[in-house]
Amino acid sequence: MTSTRLNAVLRMVAHDHGTPCYVYLMDQVRQRIAQVRSAFGERFRVSYAVKSNPNLAILRRLRSLVDMLDVSSAGEVWRAVDAEWDPAQLSFTGPAKTEEELRSALAVRVGEIVVESVDEALLLNDIAKAAGRRQHVLVRIAPNRVPRGFGLNMSGKPTPFGIDEEDLDEAVRVILALPHIELRGFHIYSGTQCLNAEAIAENYATFIEIFGRVCYRHGVKPERLIFGSGIGIPYYDSDAPVDLAAVAHATNPAVDALKGDAMFAATDLVLEMGRHLVGEAGVYVMRVIRTKRSRGVAIGICDGGMHHHLGAAGHLGTLIQRNYQMFKITEKDNGGAEHAYNLVGPLCTTIDTLGRQVKFNGLCADDLIGIRCSGAYGVTASPIHFISHPPPKEIIVETADGRMHVEDCSQFARRQGAGEPEPMGQ
Repeated sequence: MTSTRLNAVLRMVAHDHGTPCYVYLMDQVRQRIAQVRSAFGERFRVSYAVKSNPNLAILRRLRSLVDMLDVSSAGEVWRAVDAEWDPAQLSFTGPAKTEEELRSALAVRVGEIVVESVDEALLLNDIAKAAGRRQHVLVRIAPNRVPRGFGLNMSGKPTPFGIDEEDLDEAVRVILALPHIELRGFHIYSGTQCLNAEAIAENYATFIEIFGRVCYRHGVKPERLIFGSGIGIPYYDSDAPVDLAAVAHATNPAVDALKGDAMFAATDLVLEMGRHLVGEAGVYVMRVIRTKRSRGVAIGICDGGMHHHLGAAGHLGTLIQRNYQMFKITEKDNGGAEHAYNLVGPLCTTIDTLGRQVKFNGLCADDLIGIRCSGAYGVTASPIHFISHPPPKEIIVETADGRMHVEDCSQFARRQGAGEPEPMGQ
């Protein structure tokens, strides 16, 4: 979609549905999934990480686009069920699954549970015994290394995620001896938000080496191996999109060699992905309420803020605060000369700042501002109840039958004059 066409669509959505709002361009999601499958030549199945965007309307559409879901809580299990996913297509991760969550997962017959400690495996074995079941599991491995270039490195240091690589052999021996769980394979997710193709491919090579070593050492012929993709998106103007073709070019021969080994010939290889599939397909749209100058600084005061978009405000694991890619949706240039503005939200706190010295050709009340790369870790990763402002609308835009369709898929009700919004569809 051209920038002119995108702006026209966003203006229409803002006019018809109001601001602030998230707009999800579903055609882009479909294109991204097709690109991933094509780049790797169907060597991998694709698993969608629900935590990146758990919107029910998106989950329903993904049923025909991806092979399975990665869920990280009983709440996400139930969202998947509400979206009419077969529980057998769910893989349940997370380091702090409670006994109640594990019982719930067995009750709905979740396909596999990813155990992240020996204690969790022991508890699950007891629950499965009481239920008269034998539960399929994967073991999550915490590698002792990850290449440089990942925004978040979860390896080689104390971590709640998975079993440390150096403790893996004893843990696998214990888990294999448990009679009511069946070890089907392994899972690694050791780094995220990487745009360096060489680093991503090197990380996958590390996964393959670890998977091969542990499977041969313990005689496990795996049914499934999950590769946490770690592939990022270009949040900032200085970012270059990842070269997916380069990642695949470096990775595919190693995957082919793995699959050429009789131990792994029938193994399903899975890429677990979230933000890379939906992140760039989302735009957060907010309206300028008014502008002012304060001690020589131009400020745009907006109806959207940190309570809707914690990531754009720089409070979602970012050490150095940088501006997300922002653009003015409004057609008029308001004077032509480029000026820098601080963009702030409506909250009564100084940390409600979405942009610092963002340059626009003028800015005034009623202008619409778009924030790119907002399709992942948006509204549900933000403190929407803080100060009791209404939650944002969520709108899907997609093409079907040659026509553009717009759907309000908001996850939270707006109650005029109310305090806290109520979740819908729970």
